[in-house]
Amino acid sequence: MTKQEKFKFVEELTEKIKQNPSFYVIDMGGFSVSKTNEFRAKAFAANLQVQVAKNTLIKKALDASEVDYSEIYPALKETSALVFFTENFKAPAQLIKDFRKEGEKPALKAAYVEETFFVGDAHLATLISLKNKNELIGDVIALLQSPAKNVVSALLSGKNTVAGLVKALEERKQ
Repeated sequence: MTKQEKFKFVEELTEKIKQNPSFYVIDMGGFSVSKTNEFRAKAFAANLQVQVAKNTLIKKALDASEVDYSEIYPALKETSALVFFTENFKAPAQLIKDFRKEGEKPALKAAYVEETFFVGDAHLATLISLKNKNELIGDVIALLQSPAKNVVSALLSGKNTVAGLVKALEERKQ
């Protein structure tokens, strides 16, 4: 790759990072060509983009973007690939987990999801179990509605009892 080609590649990668600010950095070292193609095909089916690049070029692209990605830099060793997603941030983690059933790779080096850094393969289970913003908002709404629903249902279930109590009190006054 010539210097001009590297410069253009870094510009394109920087633009991709700006468009998809959440991504995973994975270790695909030791993969055969067929395994790499199989991983890419599964990623494509899951609506993910895989971009294999040299660590120095990845670092330059991260430096050129608007976010401080310095927490990821120590993970940029050996063979790296960036996995971009547009919708479901759990999809890359699930793909890695499913693909590992056949072997020990790919390994999660780092991830930047929802403005949070996850460095190290130990965070794979955490990323799979995380809830996105919409799921969290739904949980909060359900929690807020729960006490109101309990009060309304208690009042509705006891309407005969309340009516009977009022009638008994009226009869007592007479």
